[in-house]
Amino acid sequence: MAEPDEKLLEVAQAVFDMARSGDASRLGAYVDAGVPVDLTNEKGDTLIMLAAYHGHTAAVTALLDRGADPNRPNDRGQTPLAGAVFKGEDTVVRALLDGGADPKAGVPSAVDTAGMFGNTKYLEWFTD
Repeated sequence: MAEPDEKLLEVAQAVFDMARSGDASRLGAYVDAGVPVDLTNEKGDTLIMLAAYHGHTAAVTALLDRGADPNRPNDRGQTPLAGAVFKGEDTVVRALLDGGADPKAGVPSAVDTAGMFGNTKYLEWFTD
């Protein structure tokens, strides 16, 4: 098995950093140039998972607009929506729901997470 190309690893790291920091325009440009929209890191976190968890609505929307899977769980079974619910990121939660995120997907699901923290607002959003 060949070792990964060093330059490719640098690009991947830069793209994950863009997702974490919310650099929506550069992130979108990289995806448009060929970076897989559902690229995962060593923990199975997708770009949209990182953007959602760190509260970057514009980055989440940019990725959704490019076909990112809002329901793809990481290696621990967590989804972007559950991460956004855990962090209390209202605008990200709304963007993910508008983008087709399933509140019942993942372990724990967004529904389970909202219930654990008594967040009735999110539970109401999930039944709308």
